[in-house]
Amino acid sequence: MIARYWKGWTKTADADSYERLLKERVFPELGKIMGYCGGYILRRDSAHEAEFIVMNLFESLDALKQFAGEEYEIPVFEPEAKKLLSRVEPQAVHYEVKASPRG
Repeated sequence: MIARYWKGWTKTADADSYERLLKERVFPELGKIMGYCGGYILRRDSAHEAEFIVMNLFESLDALKQFAGEEYEIPVFEPEAKKLLSRVEPQAVHYEVKASPRG
């Protein structure tokens, strides 16, 4: 299993909208990909911005590439997300999952 980890930030005023976009549009679309195993949205609010860590799980690198393409280390954004994010990490990081809650 492959974990795809990415981090981005929004202005505080945009945080709820970005979270809703992830939950209502992005994650359901990912769920249609064969080999997608679910994901996590982590959020940390501060006075001026919200930090998001998004981690998605894929059965294999081939499944991941169905989402991200051959240049899979480049983050993928919905056009609406680009408007909400104030800054982003320029690269997604990938890990081989060695243990998970599912075993």
